[in-house]
Amino acid sequence: MNNNDAGSVELHGNSLKQIANFIAKRHVLLLHAGGDSKRVPWANPMGKVFLPLPYLAADDPDGPVPLLFDHILAIASCARQSFGNEGGMLTMTGDVLPCFDASMLTLPEDSSCIVTVPITLDVASNHGVVVAAQTEIPAQSYAVSLVDNLLQKPTIEELAKSKAILGDGRTLLDTGIIAVKGKAWLELVTLACSCPEMIKELLKSKKEMSLYEDLVAAWVPAKHEWLRKRPLGEELVGKLGKQKMFSYCAYDLLFLHFGTSSEVLDHLSGVSSELVGHRHLCSIPATTACDITASAIILSSKIAPGISIGEDSLVYDSSIAGGIQIGSLCIVVGVNISLDDYTKVEDSFKFMLPDRHCLWEVPLVGSGERVLVYCGLHDNPKSLLSRDGTFCGKPWKKVLQDLGIKESDLWTSSRTEDNCLWNSKIFPILPYPEMLKVAMWLMGLVNQKTEQMFSLWKSSCRISLEELHRSIDFSRMCTGSSNHQADLAAGIAKACISYGMLGRNLSQLCDEVLQKEESGIEICKDFLAMCPKVQEQNFNVLPKSRAYQVQVDLLRACNDGMTACKLEHNVWAAVADETASAVRYGFKEHLSESSGAISCQEYQNNNHDARKFFHPRRVQVELPVRVDFVGGWSDTPPWSIERAGCVLNMAISLEGSLPIGTTIETTETTGVLIADDAENQLYIEDFTSISAPFDKDDSFRLVKSALLVTGIVHDKILADMGLRIKTWANVPRGSGLGTSSILAAAVVKGLLQIIDGDGSTENVARLVLVLEQLMGTGGGWQDQIGGLYPGIKCTSSFPGIPLRLQVIPLLASPQLISELQQRLLVVFTGQVRLAKKVLQNVVTRYLRRDNLLVSSIKRLVELAKIGREALMNCDADELGEIMLEAWRLHQELDPFCSNESVDRLFSFAAPYCCGYKLVGAGGGGFALLLAKHAEAAKQLRHRLQTEKQFDVKIYDWKIFL
Repeated sequence: MNNNDAGSVELHGNSLKQIANFIAKRHVLLLHAGGDSKRVPWANPMGKVFLPLPYLAADDPDGPVPLLFDHILAIASCARQSFGNEGGMLTMTGDVLPCFDASMLTLPEDSSCIVTVPITLDVASNHGVVVAAQTEIPAQSYAVSLVDNLLQKPTIEELAKSKAILGDGRTLLDTGIIAVKGKAWLELVTLACSCPEMIKELLKSKKEMSLYEDLVAAWVPAKHEWLRKRPLGEELVGKLGKQKMFSYCAYDLLFLHFGTSSEVLDHLSGVSSELVGHRHLCSIPATTACDITASAIILSSKIAPGISIGEDSLVYDSSIAGGIQIGSLCIVVGVNISLDDYTKVEDSFKFMLPDRHCLWEVPLVGSGERVLVYCGLHDNPKSLLSRDGTFCGKPWKKVLQDLGIKESDLWTSSRTEDNCLWNSKIFPILPYPEMLKVAMWLMGLVNQKTEQMFSLWKSSCRISLEELHRSIDFSRMCTGSSNHQADLAAGIAKACISYGMLGRNLSQLCDEVLQKEESGIEICKDFLAMCPKVQEQNFNVLPKSRAYQVQVDLLRACNDGMTACKLEHNVWAAVADETASAVRYGFKEHLSESSGAISCQEYQNNNHDARKFFHPRRVQVELPVRVDFVGGWSDTPPWSIERAGCVLNMAISLEGSLPIGTTIETTETTGVLIADDAENQLYIEDFTSISAPFDKDDSFRLVKSALLVTGIVHDKILADMGLRIKTWANVPRGSGLGTSSILAAAVVKGLLQIIDGDGSTENVARLVLVLEQLMGTGGGWQDQIGGLYPGIKCTSSFPGIPLRLQVIPLLASPQLISELQQRLLVVFTGQVRLAKKVLQNVVTRYLRRDNLLVSSIKRLVELAKIGREALMNCDADELGEIMLEAWRLHQELDPFCSNESVDRLFSFAAPYCCGYKLVGAGGGGFALLLAKHAEAAKQLRHRLQTEKQFDVKIYDWKIFL
């Protein structure tokens, strides 16, 4: 924010009035992004920022509004779902990690709403608590109530006095998630338009205003008296105080709070620690040169030899020199400890951080100084000296007695009842070596009461946590942190290129390197120059697709987007070549090419008696479609040729018939006539025209590819007869049911029957894999497997050359079949999906070695196996849970696999269902809705057929056995 000469407040060149009008006219959803102040120079000291997610095109009628972030943020699908595509604001504080299905979030209209979760009283005493009115609107998984009051770190006595304790002995924890809709939202926007002068005055006076606490207090009458004393408090009460705030208690919300140091360690090293990478973006020497326990978590840090780090400790954004000892259950953040400058003088000196302690290093505004801050893991800065206040884990009275410090040395206030760690002037600002020594003295690690230490401490300029809060040089702290992480990332990237197999995400590392604005691009250019040598050294084992993708990412990091776009063609060509090598191993390569055969007419002119050998034949092949429960994406190259895959799917008929098929008949007249169900026809007389690669717009390339892979063209089988081929697919376009691949399987199977070839399911499936490569469509193997093999099956792929598949049929019991038939709805959403773009995005992320994508697909593979066991146990409810998790993973893989229409459908169906998902890659097409029971399925079917808001079609289906 800044003040321009005209006296109006601007934000990145736009007046607040312009931004407010933009928000109000488009009902823009705002997201609160906490904690990322290193990329946002205008963030307030707590790193709390509001930013509009949708971005404007250049031709917007109001003119372009520049993005507030360097990168466009992906729009969280949960936010869109919770607001139902209506206007509003969603804020989230930066120290929480919630996980919930926002499509189930029922927000009151025309008001603000705070999301709460029931919590035990011991946890509540360290956090914010919401006091809800006794009259509530209960539902199965939530309750909506008016908010009577807000409490901050209340004691049990305060909770009882405020009637905040629920009937089950718990209370409502404030999650920090606030949603504003309807009239409350419009009032907020109107206020933003009308208060530039007030904000200007706030900036001028350098007063602090919390966009979270103050806004919430405006909607809670019990907090108005407190708010009126705050900056802009009177204005907030006057403009917003008429609206009420509701509490939305989400019983099934998974919630992590990082409000205290001990909570951070609990989450990182607790029962879910397998979700945390204990080593990330760090430089650690050989284990023989350090004593670092396996459970220690080291993130964005540089560790020198000769270090000791105890169990379950966290070291973040730090540089630790040799000779440092860090105990167990410690937190070290932003510390740059180097003993090199003074260990030569005092070789015996070592810095030690005791067990269960926290250590920070903070730069101060204006002075250029840095101060070390430390305390015990469980110290509460607001706990009073007169009660149970502690410092470094010991009662204050014990600390003062041991160190010889008087209360007047720490606190100058006459109100002794307010004395606590928060306002104690205890942290000295000294030269670094002396500050380390005094720190050990204050923590009780120096045995004797040395007058020298006391005098040094007392004579120094000292600062309290309260003063520190107002004195931190956030700009210098963030710049230092960014440069530190950039240096670490550069070292890892260089090692990855120089010595490794490009196994790291170079795109992500380059993002870190580019934080160094002056030298970041030059560093990336050096990496780019190293790539040809790496590819040359490892050409036998390094996939070309991966090597090309690294070069593309480095080119983009070097701002050479034009060259990167050109090189992307090499990436996809390499993917196709690698896939072809895996699926065509041992295959007669010449069958994929035209034989140079003469035309039909030329052959007839030279062989007048050829037709006397003609024997008419006609075959018809009809196949089911497939619906996949879980495992998709693990069948897609290049994943499936480098890693194991597993898919659980089912073959079904629709509307009483098999929807995909072909009829092929021989004709006495030579040539091939191809026709589809859209009345398109093509007559091929010159067989030399049938050769790969095919034009992507060729609507008959599927049949042409089938003629090649079956050998009909190359072996001149059509020399003495012709073919008439008719294909159909009685499903909507863009269905996601594997139509194209299954139709290819039908055509290949029919052609093999015509020529008495090997029409076994295994051979047809393999030929279709080859056909897919000839067509250039990419994609995986699950579609043709799903249609060729009947019933439910769990198919695994084993990477390598050749690619091997193992199809394991599930012998479904009559009970399971009956239950699925009654409970599973197969619904066409009315949305046509375009899978190619989705496929490219996911494959690109895999080639980049995106950690989230790799872990998500691994989980899909695991879920396919779990789902098979659930079906074998006739547990349809567990299958529903698996489908829900699979759908969440699909949205992680591709944020655009859903849309507003699909979200609305699933939100409507959720009360009736135990599971739902889109089939295939998503983006539209068919949906599977697994009802909780047969009666729920009937009710849902009826409501979907009668609700005018849904343009869907429910298909009758049966398992094809």
